[in-house]
This record gives sequence, structure tokens and C-alpha cells, in this order.
Amino acid sequence: MPSQTGRSSSSRQYPCEQRPLRALPVFREFEKPELAFISKFKKGELAVDKGATVLVEGSHSAHLYTVLSGWAFRYKLLQDGRRQILNYLMPGDLIGLQGSVMGEMQHSVEALSPMLLCVFERDNLLEIYRNHPGLAYDITWIASREERMLDENLLSVGRRSAIERAAYLVAFIASRAKVVGLNGTQSIQIPITQQHIADTLGLSLVHTNKTIRKLMDRQLIVWRDGGCGVVNIEGLKQLAGWEGLAEGRRPLI
Repeated sequence: MPSQTGRSSSSRQYPCEQRPLRALPVFREFEKPELAFISKFKKGELAVDKGATVLVEGSHSAHLYTVLSGWAFRYKLLQDGRRQILNYLMPGDLIGLQGSVMGEMQHSVEALSPMLLCVFERDNLLEIYRNHPGLAYDITWIASREERMLDENLLSVGRRSAIERAAYLVAFIASRAKVVGLNGTQSIQIPITQQHIADTLGLSLVHTNKTIRKLMDRQLIVWRDGGCGVVNIEGLKQLAGWEGLAEGRRPLI
């Protein structure tokens, strides 16, 4: 369940047909019947405050969400409170699909910034598979894309050095943010703390701080109160030995 800092909205600031995200070249065009169904599928919008929990591990949510604006991250906790961040969420990403399939959420989701979410009724998901095979394929594609990103992240944590891991992570997040128009034409500013990086990479906070300083010394990033500013994304990719994202147009549910 969303935390009390989430504010539901019965009105629609962005009808499905007029979502600003649809104008971005990264998202594929939908057929009119598909858009009509998605518009019916959508039940409203949810405004979420920075730091709010959108979904909690072990919870049973009646809803799915698509991120319209803002940033979030998925994570799991050990019993002693240690946290592993699994991935980051940005506009166009789908939240809660795992809970729809598994019956309950296997991870939690927290907002890194103020967010606006499209809200969908989970119970209507089966209608997509019965009557809209194109949309059903899109959901499968989204799940496969998430698996691919997790594979890349696991490879990085398992085999890259600390500085290579950090370079990969920043380049990975910045590349995803760029294609969905975050920060507009300005340089990418990622709203994360060094603790977020530590919890993603499996490093201590002290080790993370030293690693971040090395990236700053190479003039690849800057660190501000608002998070990590990306100075040279190509330099980060080269340091990490990462070729970047190679994906065509993607669906927007």
C-alpha cells in the first residue's frame, strides 16, 4: 500500500492519449483500440512525496502503477535492516507487476523525488492477455527488459572493481534518464545519496565515498547537495567497459 504521503487524485491531469511521455521517440505508438483500453484500464493518478514508500515487500496491492514523472528505487531488506537496492525507476517504468503475478510484492519501492503515477486496477490485467495480445506482449517485454537490466547489474557487482562499478552505475542511470527526458536539455542530475550508491553496489559507505572521489578527480562527475551530476557519460562508460543501452522503441503502458 502507498504510504500516507501519497495523495490519490480522481481527476486526470494527463489523459492516456495526451501523456507528454508519448511524444518521446523512445516509446512506440499505440493503436487506437489499445489506447482506448489503457484509458479505461487507468483509474486515476497518485502523487507521491519524496521518501514515501510506494509499495512494501510482502504487501498485497490492488494496483499497478506507471511512472509519469519522478524517480524511485526498488529494494529488499535483510532482517537486521541492511538494504540492497535492486534498480531505479523513471518515467515510463511499470511498478507492481511482480505483485500481480506472485500474489504479493517481493521487494519495496521508495520515491527518490516527488512522483506522479498512473494507477491501474490489477484485477483487469487478465483482460489484456485475453483480448489485447499486443499489449500482453508489451508487458512481457517490460518484464524481460527488467531481467536484462538486473543481469547487467549483477555482472557489475560480481566482476567489476569498485570504481568500475560506480562508473557503470552512474552511466547506466544517466543513460536511462536521458532517453526519457529527465533534466531536459540540462546535464543529468541524479537525486541519489552516497548511501544509495553503497546500497546498490554492496560497498561500505567509506569505500563508496573514496570511490566517488576518484570519479570526481577524473572529472567524470560532480557531487552536489541534490545528488550526482554527470559531467562525462562517455568517460564513465569507457571506465566501466560498458557499451551502453542498446534497445529500440519500447512500450508505454
